[in-house]
Amino acid sequence: MAHEEQVLPPAMKLMWDADGAGTRGPKRGLSLDQILDAAIEIADADGYAGLSMGKLAKKLGFTTMSLYRYVDSKETLVELLSDRAIGDPPVIPTGADWRTGLEAWAWGEFHAIRRHDWWLDIPLTSPPVGPNNMGWLEAGMTALSGIAAPEPVRLQLVVNLSLYVIGRTRFLRDQVKNVESDIDYTTALSLVLDPARFPAVASAIAHRAFDDDEINWEEADFTFALDRLLDGYAQYIATFENPEP
Repeated sequence: MAHEEQVLPPAMKLMWDADGAGTRGPKRGLSLDQILDAAIEIADADGYAGLSMGKLAKKLGFTTMSLYRYVDSKETLVELLSDRAIGDPPVIPTGADWRTGLEAWAWGEFHAIRRHDWWLDIPLTSPPVGPNNMGWLEAGMTALSGIAAPEPVRLQLVVNLSLYVIGRTRFLRDQVKNVESDIDYTTALSLVLDPARFPAVASAIAHRAFDDDEINWEEADFTFALDRLLDGYAQYIATFENPEP
């Protein structure tokens, strides 16, 4: 039986330069880097919803039809953009233990997404298989290379950590969008909450649990939840290092 040739998807072929053509376009020397950098500038200014092939072509000084000679569809552009926007992974400190490595990794992803938080609006229509995403996966898997757990478990730990970071950054982004800064919700709640019905919440408000203006709540909340997640990882990893008889 003849071996069936694997055909790479268009975006993957471009991301990995599978044709060996480099980043040169078919005419006028427009590079893929230029296209993606311009797309990021548009999304930074107008959000993901504001990105279109027409707007991108205009920014680059091309017609929309001519841009399709470089990127065959918006879907391909979006796959390329998703990998480009996340950027390079952080450098994990040499000799770091797994927890220090994953902390650096998680904070790196947190800040990478916050730089271009419209990235959260990109629909996930295919697995993230670009070189930048593979760099992140490599860094995360390397951080866990010294633990006794098998490869599939290490992969699940990295993916689960990434899902935590994505979910947390999405919450922070949407919270900032939807909450007006001139409203003091803590004071407003104190006026309407019945302590008999909501004793725990009323007690937290009475003890000013939300009132420390010196705290960067975005990072404090992220740190607290990340620490608890990694506490759980530590207990789970220990089951592979010290299995029960």
